Amino acid sequence: MEETGGASAYGASLAGGGFDFQKFIRQPQTIVRFLSWIFAIVVFACITTEGYVNPIHSSEAKCIFNQNDSACQYAVSIGVIAFLACVAFLVLDAYLPLMSNAQERKYAVMADLGFSGVWTFLWFVCFCLLASQWGRTHDVSGIPEDAARATVAFSFFSIATWGILTYFALGRYRRGVDEVAVPTYAEPPPDHHTPYPPTYAPTSYAPTTYTPTTYSVYPTSGPDALLQPSFIPNPQPQGDEGYQPPNY
Repeated sequence: MEETGGASAYGASLAGGGFDFQKFIRQPQTIVRFLSWIFAIVVFACITTEGYVNPIHSSEAKCIFNQNDSACQYAVSIGVIAFLACVAFLVLDAYLPLMSNAQERKYAVMADLGFSGVWTFLWFVCFCLLASQWGRTHDVSGIPEDAARATVAFSFFSIATWGILTYFALGRYRRGVDEVAVPTYAEPPPDHHTPYPPTYAPTSYAPTTYTPTTYSVYPTSGPDALLQPSFIPNPQPQGDEGYQPPNY
């Protein structure tokens, strides 16, 4: 997982790099995350400051969205958590190049991917809820309409920004998986101090069969017959040719 030989994995250097502030703030992911942070502030700030009014027939403050307190509470909760999450992930994005462990970077990217996907859906639910409740609000006397419209609008904008963050996180996760799963191998340089090569590839061995040769004592034909000397019996001594044993 860690020794891949590539230049980067999950958007950061394998050996750990330095933090470049100018490069960091120019990244599209950083810009979109900063916009998400601003949109979250607008949503929960509008509701906490102008989201509750006192109806004419009641002394208790009610939510400006059809007097549905659950809608205001939901929007504030989603906005506050999104605000804190944007700060946390901005810090994580800045710290990511300093991580030299590919497994830690993988978990960080997966956390970003999971949270961004979930919050895209929750902002969609928030927008639908606020738009529906605002459409049912008929008595708008004494209600800050600009704050209500701004809350609905920035809830919709948050769907787009968090969706883009999900897309960026998914792309970074896929690139990281591809870079880590396909390692590259660089052959080490040969060591000239060793008497033997670093690698030895044995050749294939094919055993040979032995066929014994048949030898003949007296060749009868062929050129070897002329080279063989003929058999000559031992001659008798010439002095003994006329010798006859005596008769008794």
